[in-house]
Amino acid sequence: MPRIETQTLAEHRDWRRNQLIEAAASIALESGGSAVTVAAVAQRAGLSRTSVYEYFGSSADLAADLVLEELKNFAQYLEEAVALTEEPIESLAAWIESALTYIADGRHLLAKALNASTLPQERAAAIGAAHRALLAPLVAGLTAMGITDTQRALLFIQAITDASTKRIEGGYDAEAEIKSATAFCIAGLSSI
Repeated sequence: MPRIETQTLAEHRDWRRNQLIEAAASIALESGGSAVTVAAVAQRAGLSRTSVYEYFGSSADLAADLVLEELKNFAQYLEEAVALTEEPIESLAAWIESALTYIADGRHLLAKALNASTLPQERAAAIGAAHRALLAPLVAGLTAMGITDTQRALLFIQAITDASTKRIEGGYDAEAEIKSATAFCIAGLSSI
């Protein structure tokens, strides 16, 4: 029986699950989402495959949990940036700047690597909710600005941040892209 490295069994299970998630993240970043298999994660973590199955039902479940973990971290990062602002327009600027900084820093690469993975259909609702959590600070800021068609405003912001993401990933100056995209979004939102 494996030795428990923590004070309680519950803490040990959390620790072991996080160890497996970290192993899976490393594999995804190194070799792409399709390389995240139970066997590969078990080998990286130094465990048997049956040990991995105690935490995840399949490679697809493991990838889904990895996506959810990454989205949770991204949402927390965005929420913390917006929490430092006082005015709605400042919160929108902080969200846009932070989202693009996250991309420029390469922290989105895990989600991008896993994007090509086949995720279980039964996890789609949870992943959709996690995506919506990313947008919650934006919706609050748009509503506070008096913008009634938040869906249209979100589509505009998405289009601009997507274009800037491609430029950043293409080697353009990230700082200039972030500054320009933020200014463009804010000017556009102010005119709605």
